[in-house]
Parts: sequence; structure tokens; C-alpha cells
Amino acid sequence: MPVALSRKDLLLLVVLTVLWGVNWPVMKAGVRDFPPLGFRALCMAGGVVLLAAIARAQGHSLRVRREHWRELALLGLTNMVGWYVLAIWGVALLSSGRAAILGYPMPVWPALIGWLSYRDRLDARMGLGVLAACAAVGLLLAGELGTLSGRPLGALFMLGAAFTWAIGTQLMRRRTVPGSLVVLTFWMMLMWLATCSAISLTLERDQWTRWPNTVEWAAILYNVFLVFGVSQLLWFRLATILPPVASSLSVMLIPVVGLFSGMALLGERPSWHDWAALGCVLVSIGRVLMPARGGAARTA
Repeated sequence: MPVALSRKDLLLLVVLTVLWGVNWPVMKAGVRDFPPLGFRALCMAGGVVLLAAIARAQGHSLRVRREHWRELALLGLTNMVGWYVLAIWGVALLSSGRAAILGYPMPVWPALIGWLSYRDRLDARMGLGVLAACAAVGLLLAGELGTLSGRPLGALFMLGAAFTWAIGTQLMRRRTVPGSLVVLTFWMMLMWLATCSAISLTLERDQWTRWPNTVEWAAILYNVFLVFGVSQLLWFRLATILPPVASSLSVMLIPVVGLFSGMALLGERPSWHDWAALGCVLVSIGRVLMPARGGAARTA
């Protein structure tokens, strides 16, 4: 069945795409000379405080009933802990643009997980979107084989992050935990903060020799307010209202924004692989999100 978004949700998707796309070179600047998980822990600490304040301002209780703790823990492990641990290690080892392409979630993962676990079906429209998105990933990998062959661990981290996030996307779509997205995100982020802090203290303790510098603090604040305070909530909204494969395809433009903003901020230059991949991504998004002829757009 064709997937369509309301004008409001399309606008939110544009905001999400820009904010999360630009964050890839921002993160690269933040972890260039600073412990990656320490950087994440500082970002998450600010994000937890901000989300608690937003929840309180909106009149939401932060309490979650005991019978929902197990599901909430699973949502947190897949949507936050697994993704952010593996992704920040991948960013530290790869260029920001290539890390974004490998990580943002390759739609084949949600498709395969949905097919194997939930008996989801792909129609021709969605299938073409998946193929176009995979072609974009293949083109960019082909242009970066030399880099990836020298950094296989970074590539493995990003692919693992993409697979973990695909599982989380499926679980988020089917969640039964009640409450607002702000409250759910708060608890998932708190889980990630505890995990990240513990891993950082274990693996990076000898690297904690100074506080962040001006560039690193700017990257941290960008993540606190624009990534965790805005983008994360927008993503969970999309993951809730769209089928898992469609939500994954809808954000395929994020790595393209990351790639080209990295070129602008970090001095990288596009090759023909990049331009060809951009065309494939646009085809993918168009096939999934544009309403079928005569179809009515979904309202929010």
C-alpha cells in the first residue's frame, strides 16, 4: 500500500533530515581529539535533563508501570544503547560522510527483519525504493573501498549500528508501552547514559585528561538541544506513524546531507559515486513517500 505523509509530517521530516545530517560532521569534530564515549555521555547527560524539563512542562509524569519495564529496556537497548555505542565508535574511525551512509539505516535490514520475524510483505513500490536505496549505499561503498579496507572495524561498527537500529524501528512501531514519546525517549536516553558512562569509565579513563574545548562544547550543545531535544523525538514520531521499511527509507537523505555538509565543513570533495548515489536516494524517497496517483494523503 503506498505511503503518504501529511504536509506537517513532511515538514518535520525536512527538519529531521537537516539537523541529523549536519550532525555527522559535528560529531566528527567533537570526537576528533576527545574520547568518543565521553563525548556521548556529556551529550546524553544534557539531553536527559532537557527531556525531563520538556516532559514536566507538558504535564507528563515520568513514571512507567512495572509491567512495561521489560519492553522499555528492549526499546532502549536497540534504539539507543546499541545504536549510539557502535555509531560513535564508527564515526571516530571513518569519515563523517561515509559513516553516515553506512549507518543510516540501510533499508534492507528492516525489510529482512520484518519479513523473517513479522511476515511483512513488500509491494513493488516499496521494493523499488529498497533497491534504489541499496544501490546508493553500494555506489558510495564502491567509491570508498580503499578507505574501508584500511578501517574495517569502523565499517563493522556502523553496519552493526544500522542493524541494531533496524530492530529498534520494528519494535518501536509495535510497542505497547503507554505514554508520550517524550517520556519514552527520556527513559531510553537515561538507560544509554548509564551504559555509556560505565563503558567510558572502563575503557577511556586514561583519556580523561581535560574538559572539552570550545569546538567540542559546541558539538555537545548541538547534540543536546537539536539532536536529542528535537531530532530524536521527530524520528520516533516517524517510526510510529510509518511502516518500518518506509520510515527507514524516509531518512535516507540524512546521510546525503551528512556527506555534503561534511564536504563543506571538513573540506571533502564529491566524486561521481556521490552524485550517482544522491540520484538513487532521491528515487528511493520519491517511490516511498510520494502519494500514488489519485491517492489521498494521510493526515496527522
